[in-house]
Amino acid sequence: MNMTTIRTFATRMSVVAVCSAALCSTPMQAQGRGMMAPEQRVEAIDKAVTLTPDQKTKILALYTEDQKKMQALRDAQDPDMRTKMMDMRKDENTKIKDMLTDEQKPKFDQYVASMPMGRPAGGPPPQQ
Repeated sequence: MNMTTIRTFATRMSVVAVCSAALCSTPMQAQGRGMMAPEQRVEAIDKAVTLTPDQKTKILALYTEDQKKMQALRDAQDPDMRTKMMDMRKDENTKIKDMLTDEQKPKFDQYVASMPMGRPAGGPPPQQ
């Protein structure tokens, strides 16, 4: 083999290695980028059920605290991360529903049902 062939091969292998590393890290990055800020999530629920200022404050505090817990799970690369996060979402929904009036609860249920996997991630409210 001549030196040009070796350099070409080494360059190609370097490109493959860099691309592989980038592809392996993309799913972890995507999880962080796909999350909506607690304020955006509260805004989306407000559009669906019309929250009072007190409800907004309480739900924002809940989302902010849970966001910190979820980030800690991501940082620790907890193997049960997905299960724990899903449980946290269910718990959030229960706590939020407890804060709502009887008139708001059906709208919230409809909103949750319209979200992927039944979790309000801040997507658009259901059409009525």
